Amino acid sequence: MILFDGVCNLCHGMVRWVIRMDRRERFRFASLKSRAGREALAAAGWVESAERSGGVVLIDGGRVLTGSGAVIGIARGLGFPWSLAAAGLILPRAARDGVYAWVARRRYRWFGVREECPVLAWELRERFLDADESAATREKATG
Repeated sequence: MILFDGVCNLCHGMVRWVIRMDRRERFRFASLKSRAGREALAAAGWVESAERSGGVVLIDGGRVLTGSGAVIGIARGLGFPWSLAAAGLILPRAARDGVYAWVARRRYRWFGVREECPVLAWELRERFLDADESAATREKATG
């Protein structure tokens, strides 16, 4: 399952790209702030922290991957040739996560934000665990 920042245009672009590349339909999606996203994190034993409130999270086999680990895990899950991104694991995690954090801090400025998730094509709704939640419901739940 891929959890993403529901207002970030970069994250929405990443989700659209993964959907196109995920020929085996391995991945399911939800916004980090949705009820489905929060429940998935809780089930995986994740404790939210102030430092980790956005971006992309991969839940794979009960493991919660964040930062560059999530990005590499997603690429691996897409199969060849995207799985070659696992070569990035030879770089120290601090360096990989440093680059990830640098982009994450600037993503709203560079790519912009949206008020709510875009309307999904009907055939994609089953891949989004929070497809029936409204933006108002997500906002109310997160305060």
